[in-house]
Amino acid sequence: MADTCGQVLLGSGLTVLSHPLMYIKVLIQVGHEPLAPSLGRNLFGRQVYQLPGLFAYAKHIMKIDGTAGLFKGLVPRLCAGSIGTIVHSTVVQKCQEHGTPQVLGGQQKAVEGSLQHVVNETTKEMIARSCATIVTHPFHVITLRCMVQFIGRETKYSGVFDSIVTVYREEGLLGFFAGLIPRLLGDVLSLWICNLLAHLINTYAIDDSMSHTGEIKNCSQAVTGFFASMLTYPFVLVSNLMAVNNCGLAGGLPPYASVCPTWVDCWRHLSREGNMSRGNSLFFRKLPAGKIYAVDQKRFF
Repeated sequence: MADTCGQVLLGSGLTVLSHPLMYIKVLIQVGHEPLAPSLGRNLFGRQVYQLPGLFAYAKHIMKIDGTAGLFKGLVPRLCAGSIGTIVHSTVVQKCQEHGTPQVLGGQQKAVEGSLQHVVNETTKEMIARSCATIVTHPFHVITLRCMVQFIGRETKYSGVFDSIVTVYREEGLLGFFAGLIPRLLGDVLSLWICNLLAHLINTYAIDDSMSHTGEIKNCSQAVTGFFASMLTYPFVLVSNLMAVNNCGLAGGLPPYASVCPTWVDCWRHLSREGNMSRGNSLFFRKLPAGKIYAVDQKRFF
């Protein structure tokens, strides 16, 4: 219990510190570009038109809403983080007590570091993460909608309890789980890609006789995690867009955003426009080729 409380406190602190970054990222993901492109230089020194980066975007938000404006949606996100940590820890503990299905190797105890052990541990982690994601997704939806209100200057989602009532009244129970499927798929794929790639690297590319083997293996885990998150980023983007799609906010309705019946339609729409990586980078954001900046709607067409 003490470990769980410590994880909740640490997670809450990190959430507060990282919230402005997530806020700006979400606004970019939905296509809101309040600042026109400017002429700058890329990493190779060439002059190119660039979109405003993290700091310019943050300065724009602070100019309109003040410093507190960078923390819209923080309360429901803290709720999601705290509840998710508790659910994750509880499920992991239950899996350890009662055991999880041994995917490889039958009932034999897996040797630590073997493929069987990696698959079994990843399965346990997948179950725990999925449970936490499902339970906390309603708060995630509310968080995103609180953020997207910046675009149309709405106040429809003003508090956690009021937002819960609003979602239930307008969309029913399904409204709390908008965008859940691509989010779950992205989490599961990212986890398996990360763990299996790390296992392959640690087994076939790293010799145990090498010095600092432990540090190298930890580094490989971080690298594979970054690679997996890059590969599965489109699932994150589609999930966030579906969470605000057609919810009554300007950022999720035409002419600003297209209404997509399903997340597959949203995926296809983004793919056709070449926007599958939109919001993936907050620095050195190159102007999209063939796009025209519309001043009145502050987005690209």
